[in-house]
Amino acid sequence: MTTTAEALKPLLWEPKNLVRAIEAAGVTLWSWNVDTDALAMDDPAYDLWGIPRGTDVSFEDLSAHIHPADRDRVRAAFTATRAIVGAYEIDFRIMIGDELKWISARGQGDDAGMVKRIMFGIFIDVTGRKQAEEGRELLAGEMSHRVKNLLAIASGLTAITSRSTTTTSDMARELTLRLTALGRAHDLVRPVPGQTEAASALLGDLLTVLLAPYDDLGAFSGRIRVSVPRMRVGESTTTILALIVHELATNSLKYGALSVDTGTLDVSCSSQDEAVTVVWTETGGPKVQAPTGAAGYGSKLVERSVTGHLRGTIKYDWAHDGVVVTLKVDPARLAA
Repeated sequence: MTTTAEALKPLLWEPKNLVRAIEAAGVTLWSWNVDTDALAMDDPAYDLWGIPRGTDVSFEDLSAHIHPADRDRVRAAFTATRAIVGAYEIDFRIMIGDELKWISARGQGDDAGMVKRIMFGIFIDVTGRKQAEEGRELLAGEMSHRVKNLLAIASGLTAITSRSTTTTSDMARELTLRLTALGRAHDLVRPVPGQTEAASALLGDLLTVLLAPYDDLGAFSGRIRVSVPRMRVGESTTTILALIVHELATNSLKYGALSVDTGTLDVSCSSQDEAVTVVWTETGGPKVQAPTGAAGYGSKLVERSVTGHLRGTIKYDWAHDGVVVTLKVDPARLAA
């Protein structure tokens, strides 16, 4: 009975068991004559490189399959391995038709283990690991980019809010609400592992999420209606729309339809080739009058956001029954 470690150990070195272990690990074998450049590989190695089994190959033959961007590096590395003390590992890309694979070549340097001028080593397919690493790097870069953008926006909002409020408590409240609106928009377009398309959100989802917190404030209950066609909003535009919607909703909560129990808000949208038009219609609120003084910082923020990033226009109709805001956006910028 081979039940103890001492009894099992001799089995490790039996050739058939070594082959089983190599196959289980996905390891392929190679040997290289450093004088003649002749290369010998096992069958799985031929399959890995996309070369018919049994074909006579040299290191130069394999080099033709290495990605052009890696070829010189790999040649230099293999030449240098003979002077490296200890184990070495070289990762590189190969092309098999239109398919790209990552291979890791491993062996012993300093001519260790060389027999009659022949070196030995292994190839391992590490494509999955490399793809995962690239995905993590892309995700980290994307998150770094997002954080920098959000910090820049937060800095600007802090400056604007400090000028548009008179007390620290008012500033803290207004800034918190604005940053919260950005956070909700950010959640809608956060990247996910394996994502191949640019981050985006549906316009209807974005408007619904941004307006939902005003229900928590007790300003309305089912009095907001969002009716928009199915269209996508890009990451940067999502952030801008979050600020615009927050400013409009805050004004409505203070002075407009959302400030009274009888008020309602309708948000609709139409899409044509030249523009995407979003209409914000308030009814049932206090009588409305057009502002006579200088525009506040919130209004200036909205105006700059629309005309700048969105390359659009914003128009206010101060009807007695309630303000109607018409926002027109360049379709190309909506998806940006």
